[in-house]
Amino acid sequence: MSEPSKPQGRKFQLPEHLKVYKNVWVIVEQERGIVHSVSLELLGEARKLADKLGVEVGAVVLGAESPDLNRICGDAISYGADIVYKVTDPALADYRTDPYCRVMTEVVNTHKPEIVLLGATTLGRDLAGAIATTLATGLTADCTELDIYADNRSLAATRPTFGGTLLCTIQTLAYRPQMATVRPRVMAMPERDDARTGRVVEIQPDLREEDIVTKVLNFIADREQNEAQLAFADIIVSAGKGLGKVENMKLVFDLARVLGAEVGVTRPLVQAGWATNDRQVGQTGKTVRPKLYIAAGISGAIQHRVGMEKSDLILAINTDPNATIFDFAHLGLVGDALKILPALTDAFGRRLSVNRMAG
Repeated sequence: MSEPSKPQGRKFQLPEHLKVYKNVWVIVEQERGIVHSVSLELLGEARKLADKLGVEVGAVVLGAESPDLNRICGDAISYGADIVYKVTDPALADYRTDPYCRVMTEVVNTHKPEIVLLGATTLGRDLAGAIATTLATGLTADCTELDIYADNRSLAATRPTFGGTLLCTIQTLAYRPQMATVRPRVMAMPERDDARTGRVVEIQPDLREEDIVTKVLNFIADREQNEAQLAFADIIVSAGKGLGKVENMKLVFDLARVLGAEVGVTRPLVQAGWATNDRQVGQTGKTVRPKLYIAAGISGAIQHRVGMEKSDLILAINTDPNATIFDFAHLGLVGDALKILPALTDAFGRRLSVNRMAG
């Protein structure tokens, strides 16, 4: 029997002209002077990758010239950047795919980073896909872990696959830059160091507003939308199918109200119409990293686990002592969530009331 033929057209060695690509970049997501926390988390991760490669960390800050943009450049250095590429033009005041992609393509081709990281936000996903397509390079989306293969300096980007049932590690062996997006709260927030120093490279692209088809008609900040902000919550109370029926969601909301928490749910509850998409935690929902995560009636399937397993403290409530969630929860209560949730609400309510009176 003859040996199977090797795939044609696939490249596994980095071409010589791409070996000049160096440094690890983070495209800083900012809107109206407000930096998305995922960008700071990625600067911390970029610092680790750059140290392994023996290169520098670059941060790209795009926008219209303003004091806010100067402050953001300084913040980027404090969180780990060695170089900040400050790209300014009135046309970059608000995010639009066309001018941002055009500018980033030029900046990448000029300064040649070997790795480019973005947050897996609405803006980041849109821009990352556009840049990767224009540069004809690879992009690994929604990564949960990043590392460097020492033998070939390639980025090892790990992400869930097959509906979250498996984790796979992807390499972009023969193309540069290597690109990846990472969800908010997946990586730890680095310590700010105001003693750090770095340099700022000023870039002024040649953009003309009349050449840009899309126009910004209005801007609505996330905080002004009537949606759950799970990615930024310090406490989350989440519900799973173990609650039995939609009417029992009231018990979850009652506890969340006492704790000043957000309410999360698993995917089956969204599919059943018990809650909206903005409350879904997991592989196809939000990734969260609260100080306290209370999981009521949640089995702990991998699709949900990848969205919350890095919480500081996980308290699981389940009637099944063999539920998977007890394998990674920090604290577990074996029992009926319909009885335990009201008891917790009452206990926390009384304790917090005493603390307020004492204060």
